[in-house]
Amino acid sequence: MDPLKQWQLQQTRRNFFGTSGLRLGGLVAGMLAGGSIVPGQSSWAQARDAQAHDVGPDRVHPPLPGLPHFPPTAKSIIYLHANGGPSQIDMWDYKPVLNDYFDKELPPSVQGGQRLSTMTSGQTRFPVAPSKFNFRQAGESGMWVNHDLLPFTSEIVDEISLIKTVHTNAINHDPACTYVMTGSEIPGRPSVGAWLAYGLGSENNDLPAFVVFTPQFPADSNGQALYERMWGSGFLSTKYTGVALRGSGDPVLYLKNPPGVTGNDRRTMLDSLGELNQLNYQRLGDPETATRIAQYEMAFRMQTSVPELTDISQETQETLELYGPDVTIPGTYAHSALLARRLVERGVRAVQLLHRGWDQHGSLPYQLGNQCKQTDQANAALVKDLKRRGLLDSTLVVWGGEFGRTVYSQGTLTKEDYGRDHHPRNFCIWMAGGGVKGGYVHGETDDFSYNVTEKPVAFNDINATILHCLGIDHERFSYRFQGLDQRLTGVETQHVVRDVLR
Repeated sequence: MDPLKQWQLQQTRRNFFGTSGLRLGGLVAGMLAGGSIVPGQSSWAQARDAQAHDVGPDRVHPPLPGLPHFPPTAKSIIYLHANGGPSQIDMWDYKPVLNDYFDKELPPSVQGGQRLSTMTSGQTRFPVAPSKFNFRQAGESGMWVNHDLLPFTSEIVDEISLIKTVHTNAINHDPACTYVMTGSEIPGRPSVGAWLAYGLGSENNDLPAFVVFTPQFPADSNGQALYERMWGSGFLSTKYTGVALRGSGDPVLYLKNPPGVTGNDRRTMLDSLGELNQLNYQRLGDPETATRIAQYEMAFRMQTSVPELTDISQETQETLELYGPDVTIPGTYAHSALLARRLVERGVRAVQLLHRGWDQHGSLPYQLGNQCKQTDQANAALVKDLKRRGLLDSTLVVWGGEFGRTVYSQGTLTKEDYGRDHHPRNFCIWMAGGGVKGGYVHGETDDFSYNVTEKPVAFNDINATILHCLGIDHERFSYRFQGLDQRLTGVETQHVVRDVLR
């Protein structure tokens, strides 16, 4: 049971009056003052609170009182997660000096005795593997990008902020992905999408506040397992868990009524079930019962809203061509990216795409090429599509993985073929829209893309920045659980990466 609800149920009449006097007195004073607006509030905060009073009982996903803390630059987020650790050296972190070090030993001064994963800790050599791909400067900003792998993303570099100096603690996939998505390597914490659904709710009553896609990935790639904790709600109510839309069959299981059951029949059944659940909630006070009632109602509304969402037949041919030939195939990355745009267009707060297979310990040029072929055009199309519809300014798009790859080769090294191990010391993430600068590169790494030399960014700094763009002060956004005020960004000191903001 929720500790707060349990505490409330255990309160005696004597305890209630003993602890509530000052609070009731403050309430009376506020009422005598003639209004609910707190003196000293900014005009924006007054407008926010006034709007909150107008939400009414019909708002299914209202924000928490007092949120957002300040005017947001983004209303929603689309998180593009490249699961497996995309190689920063081969995509974004241009290091031409490495051509002079081909097959030479990585200098010990660079490696610095840092820990290695078990995949390469037993190697007798650590030969430097320059990228075999061609980099070019793109856009008016002249940002360096691998044009061979990312020809379409090269067209949107003036819309993105590239952060080259992200670092993390974890060196293996499961804890690293858990850390990226929840702010902690320890399972059981809410994901970033769940935090946003909890704090800010949604502007759409007929769709979940947080929606997840796990699109198809190349069959011959090394696809790491995805765990539900990556879009789970942790210690928050389960109603904030991301709803995963399937890529084959019905987008949501059991969305259609069985034969012989009409919509009116379903409504009658849910009304009766709701009355029974309400009686149970009044008797026991279990918040999960209230969640169950709300989720049954959401499922009923989704019977109409989801088919409309996934029907892309009304999209123009120009839009479909923008996303590429796979966009009409449910379950593909391109199809999921288009649905992500349609979701934020309809007021959904958080959308997450988790694309697997970015774990190239061997045959990296071939496998990384396949990953980029599936995602490059769709990623660029998503940003372009949002912009031309006037949605990019209110939508924060984030792309990145859980760590990067090593400059030294894992396994056999040739000019045309090599593998790379996990590298948490530095990797790249980009952001676009939602108050973020375009054409900006943040931070720098050494000549081997092995260590940060300027402007390091801890991963929870990224989470703090995401919250900031959506109008949330990460230090003031918490949930009490097991006696602690839990935060997405943890208890350590984190900082918003203000240099990437407009």
